[in-house]
Amino acid sequence: MKKIFSFLVAAFLLISVQSFGQLSVDKGTKFLNAGIGLGGWGGIGYSGSVALGASFEVGVIPNLTVGGIGAYRGYSGYGAYYSIGARGSYHFNEILSIANDKVDLYGGLGLIYSGWSWNESYIGFRDSYGGVGLGGHVGARYFFSEKIGGFAEAGFGVAPLQLGLTVKF
Repeated sequence: MKKIFSFLVAAFLLISVQSFGQLSVDKGTKFLNAGIGLGGWGGIGYSGSVALGASFEVGVIPNLTVGGIGAYRGYSGYGAYYSIGARGSYHFNEILSIANDKVDLYGGLGLIYSGWSWNESYIGFRDSYGGVGLGGHVGARYFFSEKIGGFAEAGFGVAPLQLGLTVKF
């Protein structure tokens, strides 16, 4: 996963040498991400389905956004893993002098409730557990147009790598 993330960051940095003007993340800027999770574990030996996740963030001051996140992964009828919480991101384009208005590099922290529930139907065992913890993420967005783009994000939660679409409002 480190190699994939390093490759994505290097690719976005190389793309950013073109001079377009910097992507601005100001107060009121909104981002909506929706994607699928790649990687992760099968959970007690069970194979899992595709992880689904979404996040929404709003700019509160230049280069800083706050918002919410949610994700879900089912495990072949045996149970599910889910996360919901709040997070904040710092957008690095300005301090890294990235002059491409199509690229957004960011990272941040969150307070996330994660839970696991399962159902062992053959022995009648059902249970669940969960708790609040600190989450972290690093990511990159590339905008194909002024409002629509793609994103890649690494962090902890339902899946270690998430890929999908992003919308800027």
